Formats: sequence, structure tokens, C-alpha cells
Amino acid sequence: MNYNEALSKLKEFDQEHVLKYYDELETDKKLELLAQIEATDFSVVAMCKDANKEVSKGEFSPLAAMQLSEIEEKKEEFEQAGLKAIKAGKVGAVLLAGGMGTRLGSDDPKGMYNIGITKDVFIFERLISNLLDVVRQSSTWIHLFIMTSDKNHEATVKFFKEKDYFGYNEEYVTFFMQEMAPAADYSGKVYMEEKGKIATSPNGNGGWFISMAKWGVLDIVKRAGIEWLNIFAVDNVLQRIADPVFVGATLLNNAAVGSKVVKKAAKDEKVGVMCLEDGKPSIVEYYELTEEMMDAKDANGEPAYNFGVILNYLFRVQDLIDIMNKNMPLHIVEKKIPYIDENGELIKPEEPNGYKFETLVLDMIHLLDSCLPFEVIRNKEFAPIKNKTGVDSVESARELLKQNGVEL
Repeated sequence: MNYNEALSKLKEFDQEHVLKYYDELETDKKLELLAQIEATDFSVVAMCKDANKEVSKGEFSPLAAMQLSEIEEKKEEFEQAGLKAIKAGKVGAVLLAGGMGTRLGSDDPKGMYNIGITKDVFIFERLISNLLDVVRQSSTWIHLFIMTSDKNHEATVKFFKEKDYFGYNEEYVTFFMQEMAPAADYSGKVYMEEKGKIATSPNGNGGWFISMAKWGVLDIVKRAGIEWLNIFAVDNVLQRIADPVFVGATLLNNAAVGSKVVKKAAKDEKVGVMCLEDGKPSIVEYYELTEEMMDAKDANGEPAYNFGVILNYLFRVQDLIDIMNKNMPLHIVEKKIPYIDENGELIKPEEPNGYKFETLVLDMIHLLDSCLPFEVIRNKEFAPIKNKTGVDSVESARELLKQNGVEL
């Protein structure tokens, strides 16, 4: 794309200010900006005018989870089915690691955060250790795909190489970058984070599969004969990955997707809950749960909306391919967005100053026909690190890791 083509595209979306400092840039920076303009979908910022409109939702109803008692009863059957699939190379894992450790007070990728007390213990290290448990159990290397972002790709790849992949087989690790979306002010003008760079953010956790496809990683999945992908978030240091029992239960129940869930600590706990929406699997966010839904009971007298998701899902690859070209809803999220002002000075706002645009995994699930909510023991598989102290923090995760025999 040349300058005139870029200007023409920007005029179409009323974003000509992106080229304000073009003449000041070095040649390589000019080329980078033109490439970014070419790759950017500016149509999403038109959503700013609808930011305050209420999103219409369908009719929610409960979706029963497979609970611990049933899982224990059928554990051997599930485990054998899961191990068979893993040994046949049909299961891969996808780590969603595009975020930074900002809320933990770190400028590094979140997975590089050191949670050790008497020795170094990194978040990435704990996740690899959890996956290695299954590698040893199955005597099979599992393909691990790590999704980064343009904010942390180089640092993440370098870190894994420096740490020798924490003992994982490098041949089975593939990095790919998440697609980015522009960030805009409240009027829909995209921000510039540098004179030659548009402010962007990852396109949400629902963008992982389309990002795999655009990076050519889906070709590896197909060549390897991988039929199921277990996606998981970077911040839960206790979760089991490619868990044979979970894999087997999902396969034997012929579910399009499996979702690990935990019993809620309180009816108003701030976690999304597996449910049905207009008869199809979905996730109801905690702020969408009405008092009536929180108090609803199932046939056994237990809370009907009682199992929170932990962002650990098992998807069937063919179903993902089938829905890849369907339009997923874009969610508008109000955020603090660093930007350069009219004088070219970098401003780091202390309050939200605009919107980012994201797709979400829950919308992928809603495009599928069936889902198996699969209960796991909360204090054995749920130790999210979202804050430095308090609830879901480095402190709370350390305590849970120690309870589970992990040396820190």
C-alpha cells in the first residue's frame, strides 16, 4: 500500500489524522505505518456510536453440569478414552498468553511473572509443568500452540528459549500472534500510540482460532491430525491441561465443546455461568444474572446456575472450521488507552478514555450445538492470578499452590 492508497482508505473511515506525522517518520517507520493501515479494519470503530445501546440477549435457561460424583464413577472409562485420543495425536493445547502483567505491577508478559517465594517460579513454568504431567502419563508429546500479541510476542518467545521451554519438547511448541483491533476515543477516532503507530489491542479471547488460521498454524493442526484443541488462559496456575478425564468425557458424550467449571463460592460470585440461551449453549455473565436466576433451583433442590467457567475449553476442530466464517458479535469495552496528544506527547490516562473491540469465546460456544460443563475441584484446579493482592491474586494463588504440594 502506498501513501495515496492509505490516505484514500483513511478518508473512507474519517481517520486521516493517522497520517499527521507521516512526513516526520524515517523510511522504515513510514512503511510500517502504511502496512498497519492496510491491515487494520477501521469499520469496527463505527460501533462507538452504539456503545451505550443495550445488547439484546436471548432467553436463558439452566444447563446441567456433569458433577464430581458422576465423573468419579466413570473416571476410568473417561480417562482411557481420553488417553487413547491423546496417544493418537488427536489432542492439542492452546495457551492464550497475549496479555501483559500490568495489573501485577510488571511491564513483562503476564506469563513471565515470578510467583516464587524462595526460588524462581514463573506462571509459564507452572502451566508447562501441568501439561508435562499429562505428557508423562500418556508417554506422548502434545502440540502446544502459544498465542501472543504484538505487545509481547518477542519477549515471550525469547523467554521460552532462555528457559529451554521449561523442559518441554521445542518441536511441539508453536507461537502465533493474535489479531489486533484499533482502539478509539469516544467519538470513534482511532488513537495513535506513537507518531507512526496506531493504538491497538488484542481482539479478545474469541479471536484465537481465526488468528491461528491467519498465521498458518491451522495447517500444522491439520497435518498433525489434531481433532480437538484444549484452550486455556494464562492466569490459572493450577488448571490441568489436556486432562484425559475431561477429554474422554467430552468425546464419549459427543459434545461439540467441553467446558471446565467450578461450583460457585457464592450465588453472586463474579464468574460467568454455563447455561442455555434460546436453547443453545452459552455463558451468562455474572452481571446478567437476575436475582430470580440466582435463586432458581434444579430438580435436586440445588442452585440451577451454580457452575462458573474457568476459561478452559475443549473444542472440536472441525466445528471451529465450520463456524470460522460466521460473524461473531464484537463487544465494546471501555478502557484506559495510552495515546499521543496533539503535540505528539505520550499520555497515560488514569481513567478510561475510549473503547477497545473484542470477540469472546462465549460467542464461539453459542454458535455450536452442544456443550458439556465438566465440574472440577475448585481448590485443585482454580487459582487465577488477576491482581497482586486480595481476591484472585498472587497471594491467593500461592496459598492454593502450597496446598497442592507445589514448592515456592
